[in-house]
Amino acid sequence: MKLLRVGEYGNEVPAIFDEKNKIRNLSSILKDFNPDNLNFKTLNKIKKLDLSSLPLIDDYHRIGSCVVQPANFIAIGLNYKAHAAETNSDAPKEPIVFNKSPNCIIGPNDNVVIPKLSKSLDHEVEIAMVIGKKAKHVKEEQAQDYIIGYCICNDISEREWQKERGGQWVKGKSGDTFGPLGPYLVTKDEIENPLNLNLYLDLNGKRRQTGNTSLMMFNFNFLISHISQFITLMPGDVITTGTPAGVGMGMSPPDYLKDGDEMILRVDNLGEQKLKVTKEK
Repeated sequence: MKLLRVGEYGNEVPAIFDEKNKIRNLSSILKDFNPDNLNFKTLNKIKKLDLSSLPLIDDYHRIGSCVVQPANFIAIGLNYKAHAAETNSDAPKEPIVFNKSPNCIIGPNDNVVIPKLSKSLDHEVEIAMVIGKKAKHVKEEQAQDYIIGYCICNDISEREWQKERGGQWVKGKSGDTFGPLGPYLVTKDEIENPLNLNLYLDLNGKRRQTGNTSLMMFNFNFLISHISQFITLMPGDVITTGTPAGVGMGMSPPDYLKDGDEMILRVDNLGEQKLKVTKEK
């Protein structure tokens, strides 16, 4: 299933693509794709529906973030060796875990806004996974049982705030538009092999990032197991899993996002984001 949220910001409705790739309204079945409903019980309920009986939604409506109001928005740093190298960082011996504020989540085609005090805004194409049931002390071989699905995440990062302003990375990772998610949440049954997915990011028509999940130092299953030793994960929690090489910080000289830039992110099976960069007014 491909689950999404459609409508103007703050007024999105839950929806699903049917077998003809038409968008169907799920609001008569559930209120939203929030922690109350992002669970396997909800998925099973949706699977039993006759989607053709649900109202159609005009394809040209805005697509919002595919999930909303997660209690935790967790991110993984330096999970691709080439990305660690381009940032002059040592490859971590165990996952670098940090938080992004859930308030930074926006839709997959919304504007990414450069904050007034920002001088080094950067892009990071990533794959996020969404938790579907309470996870604590999970064994690696059982980790997929806790994942409800996957989506694209652009882990927007303000490098000066992240690296030079002291404290934890959360400062540089949580601006108002620093978490585009979607366009849709793809349930794990539609992904044949999550350990072989290609990731791409183009900036102004030129390829900037290319990667494959086979190159992750810590794969999805390991991350669930590892994080759940320290943090009890709950339904709706989002974990974004790191970016491949090609970020602006890694270029010589660094090349950061500018007003008017356009980003296109693609991941196998997970769709596409199209984002424009604007200055804060």
